[in-house]
Amino acid sequence: MSRVAPARSAAFQILLMLERGSGRSDELLYQPAVAKLSPQDRNLTTNLVMGTLRWQIALDECIKGLLKRPQMKLDPAVRIALRLGAFQLLYLDRVPGYAAIGESVELAKTAENRFAAGMVNAILRKIAIQLRPKEIITVTNGSNLAAAYAHPQWLVERWVTFFGLETAKRICEYDQQPAPVFIRLMGPDAERELLSEGIEVAPGSFLANARTVVRGDVSSTTAFREGRVRIQDEGSQLVAELAGHGQRILDACAAPGGKTAILAERNPEAAIVACDISPRRLSDMQRTLRDRPNIEFRQADIAKLKLEPEFDLVLCDAPCSGTGTLARNPEIRHRLRPEELQRQHERQLAILSSVMRGVKPGGRLLYSTCSLEPEENESVIRECLESRNDFDLIRANGEIDQLRQDGVLLPGSAKALCDVAPANEFFRTIPGVHSCDGFFAALLIRRSS
Repeated sequence: MSRVAPARSAAFQILLMLERGSGRSDELLYQPAVAKLSPQDRNLTTNLVMGTLRWQIALDECIKGLLKRPQMKLDPAVRIALRLGAFQLLYLDRVPGYAAIGESVELAKTAENRFAAGMVNAILRKIAIQLRPKEIITVTNGSNLAAAYAHPQWLVERWVTFFGLETAKRICEYDQQPAPVFIRLMGPDAERELLSEGIEVAPGSFLANARTVVRGDVSSTTAFREGRVRIQDEGSQLVAELAGHGQRILDACAAPGGKTAILAERNPEAAIVACDISPRRLSDMQRTLRDRPNIEFRQADIAKLKLEPEFDLVLCDAPCSGTGTLARNPEIRHRLRPEELQRQHERQLAILSSVMRGVKPGGRLLYSTCSLEPEENESVIRECLESRNDFDLIRANGEIDQLRQDGVLLPGSAKALCDVAPANEFFRTIPGVHSCDGFFAALLIRRSS
């Protein structure tokens, strides 16, 4: 593929890996091959990969309508070359049409079908003369909302049922934009240091220690490499702040470690046990948190551990569908199926039931997910509380107000967090309503007697 620009070649390879079910976009975009590209090519690679994934459903519909046999099964390389070219033609203003078409044709030549390049050329030339999608989109129901914003119809219709049409639209709109880059400042001079390296930041929406990156690549700075700033979504930071304080703490599903780091920061004298089922992710986390001697790392399936009631604080950030992170991980929408939510529910029940046994009387347990789906959130909490009569739910609004009093939250931000949860029982952030990923959290306390 010598005639293909480095950014398009890299984007093609990443999209092909994702199509075959290998990896996640947010990991693949940081692999060594991408890191070696120039800053301009890295940015274009990211835009091509994320944009193609975000608009894939709409792109496939467009391509399908131009195939001589709409039901024909395309070679993965051909399918990716078509999507990549169509995305550039329909959604990017500054890419010359000849480059989008010509290089997509070259990419299609990697397929086994000798006619593939000609077909890609013909289809993309037809797309090039079509009108671009309209900027203003009017929606009246879940079906046309899903079509307008390239989301699975079944998922959007759920959101309309749970949140209403207007909020569902705000979620979809947020998912189609590049996700904000948030950082956490780890020292008093960190912000000034970033500024000296050409990074422009602005205050976050909620947390005093959070910033939004306005301009620049934080990951290339000395402050980032040496741990004085950390990249972490503001919603994720909020969940860890909500957990509170303890002397012996269990982080049950700890990797990649952002929430563990906040627990250690807020509880410097505590003994923290960080568990994760993945040896690789746990190893990565150990390297990241190597300067935290009060953290003990354990590789384990938390659902199968025989825990004793020894912890006064437990954070259970459970594995989930990730539907609150579609702006950051757009490929999730293409992999997720409705039946997966019930499977996740059963897994989460097993995990939460296990960690409840590790909470000592008077101790607190924070359960969280980055999902918007009730099967993974409220249903898990209520089912576990029905099976254990020694735990009570702590209403989220009181805990949020405590964070305000402690100066953790920015003035005026508590109300925006309290307004979205029914009866203020649970903590929730909603993409588009809040400018961060979607998170759910519930705080439980084990009765002393």
